[in-house]
Amino acid sequence: MRIQHSTLVACLVTGTLWAANDPFVGKWKVNSSKSKLTDEMKVEVAGANRYAITFGPGAVDTIVADGSDQPGLGGTTLSITVEGPNAWKVIRKKEGRTLISANWTLSGDGKTLNDAYTEYAPDGSTSSLPYVYERTAGSSGFPGTWDSEKVKSGIELQIQPYQGDGLSFNSPDAEMTKKMKFDGTDYPDLDPGVAPGSASSGRRLNERSLEITDKFKGKITATRQIELSTDLKALTMTVRLVGQNKPRNILVFDRE
Repeated sequence: MRIQHSTLVACLVTGTLWAANDPFVGKWKVNSSKSKLTDEMKVEVAGANRYAITFGPGAVDTIVADGSDQPGLGGTTLSITVEGPNAWKVIRKKEGRTLISANWTLSGDGKTLNDAYTEYAPDGSTSSLPYVYERTAGSSGFPGTWDSEKVKSGIELQIQPYQGDGLSFNSPDAEMTKKMKFDGTDYPDLDPGVAPGSASSGRRLNERSLEITDKFKGKITATRQIELSTDLKALTMTVRLVGQNKPRNILVFDRE
């Protein structure tokens, strides 16, 4: 009994020490000048005045563009109001509270989509960022595939210990709200904006490198490589989507 008790205490102490000394733990802030964010959005015709909008793997909203609030991803509602041939207003809400609003405007030649994007915090404060998307597929109107490479300044990432040698990640702006141990087990994604059935598993490659695999209903959708610099003052997160050769995101964070 004493041996079992001593072993348990040793394991608890080891786990506590690991959590306290984990080099990933801390608060990080994005370095916009060193980062690259490729945000891809796809708009497809799904019927008369009806559109399927894909914001990421498995994240599809299918909406009638009549200005009404309709069921969307993660328990939200989404509305599209057509304000003109080259202007849409898009609003996402949850439980009646506006989460984001976006004014989409097409350029005269139809090759550029300007997105005046605003987020609404629970306390009523707002943050805005103008996105510029370039058409990579499609020929006219909003239907098509759109890519943007603008990195929002002020993105923060909070990493904390989780159940001994695990980690929790909190950064809604970087689509990174997770709690996991690095044992290959699938852990449900905690971001309220993701589709039900989203999960992630992780493994430690070495003391300064992590690999996280994102899945949707059991199928791999993306991988995230998270690496620390040798001085432990910078963290680089590289996100690759399945089927794409180039990284979707390369976010470089400085330790705060």
